[in-house]
Amino acid sequence: MIVSACLAGCACRFDGRAKPVAEVQQLVERGEAVAVCPEVAGGLDAPRRPAEINGGDGCDVLDGRARVVDDAGCDVTEAHLAGAAEAVRAARAAGAETAVLKDGSPSCGSRQRYDGTFTGTRRAGQGVTAAALRRAGVAVRSENEPLPEADA
Repeated sequence: MIVSACLAGCACRFDGRAKPVAEVQQLVERGEAVAVCPEVAGGLDAPRRPAEINGGDGCDVLDGRARVVDDAGCDVTEAHLAGAAEAVRAARAAGAETAVLKDGSPSCGSRQRYDGTFTGTRRAGQGVTAAALRRAGVAVRSENEPLPEADA
Protein backbone atom coordinates (compact mmCIF):
# COMPACT_ATOMS: atom_id res chain seq x y z
CA MET A 1 0.00 0.00 0.00
CA ILE A 2 1.12 3.55 -0.57
CA VAL A 3 -0.08 6.54 1.42
CA SER A 4 0.16 10.31 1.21
CA ALA A 5 3.23 11.26 3.21
CA CYS A 6 1.37 14.05 5.01
CA LEU A 7 -1.00 11.43 6.44
CA ALA A 8 2.03 9.54 7.74
CA GLY A 9 3.18 12.64 9.63
CA CYS A 10 5.60 14.18 7.13
CA ALA A 11 5.49 17.98 7.02
CA CYS A 12 5.19 18.16 3.24
CA ARG A 13 1.87 19.86 2.59
CA PHE A 14 1.73 23.19 0.78
CA ASP A 15 1.64 24.97 4.16
CA GLY A 16 4.63 23.01 5.44
CA ARG A 17 2.52 20.96 7.82
CA ALA A 18 1.44 17.35 8.15
CA LYS A 19 -2.10 15.97 8.46
CA PRO A 20 -1.24 12.84 10.46
CA VAL A 21 -3.67 9.95 10.79
CA ALA A 22 -2.57 7.57 13.54
CA GLU A 23 -3.61 4.42 11.66
CA VAL A 24 -1.70 5.51 8.56
CA GLN A 25 1.38 6.31 10.64
CA GLN A 26 1.20 2.85 12.19
CA LEU A 27 1.01 1.17 8.76
CA VAL A 28 4.18 2.99 7.69
CA GLU A 29 5.97 2.25 10.97
CA ARG A 30 5.16 -1.47 10.60
CA GLY A 31 6.44 -1.45 7.02
CA GLU A 32 2.98 -2.20 5.63
CA ALA A 33 2.76 1.05 3.67
CA VAL A 34 5.13 3.35 1.79
CA ALA A 35 4.72 7.10 2.27
CA VAL A 36 4.94 9.27 -0.85
CA CYS A 37 4.45 13.00 -1.38
CA PRO A 38 3.95 13.39 -5.13
CA GLU A 39 4.27 17.16 -5.03
CA VAL A 40 7.68 17.03 -3.32
CA ALA A 41 8.71 14.06 -5.50
CA GLY A 42 7.82 16.21 -8.51
CA GLY A 43 10.20 18.95 -7.39
CA LEU A 44 8.02 21.32 -5.35
CA ASP A 45 9.10 22.60 -1.95
CA ALA A 46 7.29 22.48 1.37
CA PRO A 47 6.00 24.98 2.12
CA ARG A 48 4.88 26.16 -1.31
CA ARG A 49 2.13 28.32 -2.74
CA PRO A 50 -1.30 26.66 -2.78
CA ALA A 51 -2.24 25.22 -6.17
CA GLU A 52 -5.49 24.08 -7.73
CA ILE A 53 -6.52 22.38 -10.94
CA ASN A 54 -7.88 24.85 -13.46
CA GLY A 55 -10.20 23.57 -16.18
CA GLY A 56 -11.01 20.05 -15.03
CA ASP A 57 -9.71 17.33 -12.75
CA GLY A 58 -6.70 15.03 -12.56
CA CYS A 59 -7.74 13.01 -15.61
CA ASP A 60 -7.97 16.22 -17.60
CA VAL A 61 -4.46 17.21 -16.46
CA LEU A 62 -3.08 13.80 -17.48
CA ASP A 63 -4.75 14.20 -20.88
CA GLY A 64 -3.48 17.77 -21.39
CA ARG A 65 -6.91 19.43 -21.12
CA ALA A 66 -6.37 21.17 -17.75
CA ARG A 67 -3.49 22.74 -15.84
CA VAL A 68 -2.39 23.00 -12.21
CA VAL A 69 -1.78 26.63 -11.28
CA ASP A 70 -0.73 28.20 -7.98
CA ASP A 71 -2.40 31.21 -6.42
CA ALA A 72 0.19 33.55 -8.00
CA GLY A 73 -0.66 32.24 -11.48
CA CYS A 74 2.43 30.06 -11.87
CA ASP A 75 1.80 26.87 -13.85
CA VAL A 76 3.00 23.89 -11.79
CA THR A 77 1.48 21.21 -14.01
CA GLU A 78 4.80 19.61 -14.95
CA ALA A 79 5.76 19.12 -11.29
CA HIS A 80 2.39 17.49 -10.60
CA LEU A 81 2.78 15.19 -13.60
CA ALA A 82 6.32 14.25 -12.56
CA GLY A 83 5.15 13.57 -9.00
CA ALA A 84 2.26 11.44 -10.20
CA ALA A 85 4.68 9.37 -12.29
CA GLU A 86 6.91 8.92 -9.22
CA ALA A 87 3.93 7.78 -7.15
CA VAL A 88 3.01 5.20 -9.79
CA ARG A 89 6.63 3.97 -9.83
CA ALA A 90 6.61 3.73 -6.01
CA ALA A 91 3.33 1.81 -6.06
CA ARG A 92 4.66 -0.65 -8.64
CA ALA A 93 7.95 -1.10 -6.74
CA ALA A 94 6.04 -1.80 -3.53
CA GLY A 95 3.54 -4.10 -5.25
CA ALA A 96 0.83 -1.81 -3.92
CA GLU A 97 -2.74 -2.57 -4.86
CA THR A 98 -4.16 0.28 -2.77
CA ALA A 99 -3.39 3.93 -2.07
CA VAL A 100 -4.74 6.06 0.78
CA LEU A 101 -4.47 9.70 -0.27
CA LYS A 102 -5.24 13.13 1.21
CA ASP A 103 -8.54 14.29 -0.22
CA GLY A 104 -8.82 17.81 -1.61
CA SER A 105 -5.24 17.99 -2.83
CA PRO A 106 -4.57 18.81 -6.51
CA SER A 107 -2.33 15.72 -6.50
CA CYS A 108 -3.86 13.32 -4.01
CA GLY A 109 -7.53 14.28 -3.97
CA SER A 110 -9.35 11.00 -4.37
CA ARG A 111 -12.98 12.12 -4.33
CA GLN A 112 -12.88 15.90 -4.46
CA ARG A 113 -10.56 18.76 -5.23
CA TYR A 114 -10.68 22.53 -5.10
CA ASP A 115 -12.24 24.12 -8.16
CA GLY A 116 -9.38 26.36 -9.34
CA THR A 117 -10.82 29.64 -8.05
CA PHE A 118 -8.93 29.72 -4.70
CA THR A 119 -12.20 30.45 -2.91
CA GLY A 120 -12.27 27.22 -0.89
CA THR A 121 -14.93 25.73 -3.17
CA ARG A 122 -14.69 21.97 -3.59
CA ARG A 123 -15.94 19.97 -6.54
CA ALA A 124 -16.22 16.26 -7.19
CA GLY A 125 -13.18 14.97 -9.00
CA GLN A 126 -9.74 13.64 -8.38
CA GLY A 127 -6.22 14.99 -8.31
CA VAL A 128 -3.44 14.21 -10.76
CA THR A 129 -1.78 11.45 -8.72
CA ALA A 130 -5.09 9.82 -7.80
CA ALA A 131 -5.99 9.70 -11.50
CA ALA A 132 -2.58 8.31 -12.49
CA LEU A 133 -2.71 5.60 -9.82
CA ARG A 134 -6.22 4.58 -10.85
CA ARG A 135 -5.09 4.36 -14.48
CA ALA A 136 -2.24 2.12 -13.28
CA GLY A 137 -4.75 -0.22 -11.62
CA VAL A 138 -4.26 0.91 -8.02
CA ALA A 139 -7.41 1.29 -5.91
CA VAL A 140 -7.47 4.80 -4.45
CA ARG A 141 -9.18 5.82 -1.21
CA SER A 142 -9.34 8.94 0.87
CA GLU A 143 -8.22 9.22 4.46
CA ASN A 144 -11.91 9.71 5.30
CA GLU A 145 -12.77 6.13 4.31
CA PRO A 146 -12.09 3.06 6.44
CA LEU A 147 -8.51 1.94 5.96
CA PRO A 148 -8.10 -1.21 3.88
CA GLU A 149 -6.13 -4.24 4.96
CA ALA A 150 -2.45 -3.95 4.12
CA ASP A 151 -1.47 -5.26 0.67
CA ALA A 152 -0.23 -8.82 0.71
